[in-house]
Amino acid sequence: MLDTILAAATATPTPTPTVDPNLVTPGPVGFVIVAVVVVFVALLIWDMQRRIRRVRYREEVRAELDAEEAAARGENAPDAGEGDPKA
Repeated sequence: MLDTILAAATATPTPTPTVDPNLVTPGPVGFVIVAVVVVFVALLIWDMQRRIRRVRYREEVRAELDAEEAAARGENAPDAGEGDPKA
């Protein structure tokens, strides 16, 4: 029983780090690389939104022109949600 008490009373050693924490951090170079990637992705998202908006506007104009052309021929104008009436 005395052995159990002595075993519980002794402290377990904590491991000492063998690697310098400053050598395994990304540091300023890692920060710059991450910042460049973030800026690049933000520019890509901005450009993609511009392109999608441009395509959407072209489709709206195309639908309006088709509706005007159909109205000029005396036909019922197709709904804009039906897609391409020529297909």
